[in-house]
Amino acid sequence: MTQLNADAIFAALTATLSTSLYQQVYERLRTAILNGQIPAGARLPSTRTLAAALGVSRNTILNAYDQLTAEGYILGKEGSGTVVASLLPETLLSIGAASTSQPDKTPTANLGLSHRGLAYTQTPPMPSRRPTDKPQRAFQLGLPALDAFPFEIWNRCINRRARYTIPGLYAYQDSAGYRPLREAIANHVTVARGVHCTPDQVIMLTGSQGGLDLAARMLIDPGDSVWIEDPGYLGARGALIGAGANLIPVPVDSEGLDVAAGIARCPNARLAYVTPSHQFPLAVTMSLSRRLALLDWAKKSNSWILEDDYNSEFRYSGRPLAALQGLDTANRVIYIGTFSKILFPALRLGYLIVPEILVDAFRAARRFIDVHPSMLEQTALTDFMDEGHLTRHIRRMRSLYAERRELLVTMAKRDLPLDIHAPEAGMHLVGWLPDGVDDQAASARAEAQGIFAPSVSMFSINQPQRGGLLMGYASITEPEIREGVKQLSKALHSV
Repeated sequence: MTQLNADAIFAALTATLSTSLYQQVYERLRTAILNGQIPAGARLPSTRTLAAALGVSRNTILNAYDQLTAEGYILGKEGSGTVVASLLPETLLSIGAASTSQPDKTPTANLGLSHRGLAYTQTPPMPSRRPTDKPQRAFQLGLPALDAFPFEIWNRCINRRARYTIPGLYAYQDSAGYRPLREAIANHVTVARGVHCTPDQVIMLTGSQGGLDLAARMLIDPGDSVWIEDPGYLGARGALIGAGANLIPVPVDSEGLDVAAGIARCPNARLAYVTPSHQFPLAVTMSLSRRLALLDWAKKSNSWILEDDYNSEFRYSGRPLAALQGLDTANRVIYIGTFSKILFPALRLGYLIVPEILVDAFRAARRFIDVHPSMLEQTALTDFMDEGHLTRHIRRMRSLYAERRELLVTMAKRDLPLDIHAPEAGMHLVGWLPDGVDDQAASARAEAQGIFAPSVSMFSINQPQRGGLLMGYASITEPEIREGVKQLSKALHSV
């Protein structure tokens, strides 16, 4: 960046404004990137150089760079310093859009949104959440086997509750949710996940995203540093950025989140978000030594751990590993569970299990968000669990997903130019591309063939060392898997 460009970008930078200096630097850089003053691939000055040029502290520049990195505008490349991303968040938001209408040329900054509102618009959403009338699409992520769900039984539970529910359940209810359902959940996670809790610690929410949002509201102040897995779940990134968190990307390896790297980068982070049972998107399981190290860090630093127990029920060899929460002796873990992956996403029922000391505060906040989820679905789900249907369904899906996984792994290893990583858990696998192949380009080619295979780099804050594609198998039938591999093979051999 030349001195002339710096003068133009940072004109009128002042500590007298109500906006913090780091926020001013962030906004000027973001605007310059979006309007082309700083082009894609351009190298930014080091934090020391820019701080000296502007006469501000290095921490001011570090905070601005961290925010831009977390939102996908800049990347830290080894040997190249910090550079502008080639694919900006605004571009990611439009990938796959079929609209032919003219784009809205009104700058987002002129819409009068809050900083939280702007942060939401600038964070890419999960690509698997596009509404569709045909969800079974190779290789859709995050969808259970809707073709194998016992809708007849579920509809019977719904109809019975709709017909015979007592009038009192039509009034406002406990903000924590329907008590019998919370009892059923506490029993289920105690047996199936090794969680230690009482029904009073269970708070019903609208899916895991509702849990992320509530936890972020309650535990994070603007500017607080938060560890987040890199690559990691975009839903968590959005909730945390919306709460004003300063995201600290922590690398993930074959043992899960690298706790030592997190401590080296930010030892006093306020919170750590993790998916220890089945990491998204790399599908690895956090080792016991890492789990214990994470719990030890949280206890010593008085920090919180947000455990998203993603896909923990679907393990195809041995018993599912116990939840991190069950190992916690210092009450530092907030546990997130959801029925979206077990039953169906449109149900929109999830839950938090919070330490006893936080129960009253979380319940109070719950009243000011959306009071409580729909009682009809809560009562029907209670019956579904109490009558044993949930346990039987999970058992059937574990068998079905194992069959679909085995077929996809066999075909992918035979027909695709990918290094297949398919742990015996979860609902998707990772196909690593040859060195030097752009995974976003490969994903776009797959999209052109009608195949959904998002890139690993889409979920990364820092550029991953190797590109890869994610391939879900739970929601697609064997013929769809075979055809999907055939079409993906055509796409990848054209890259």
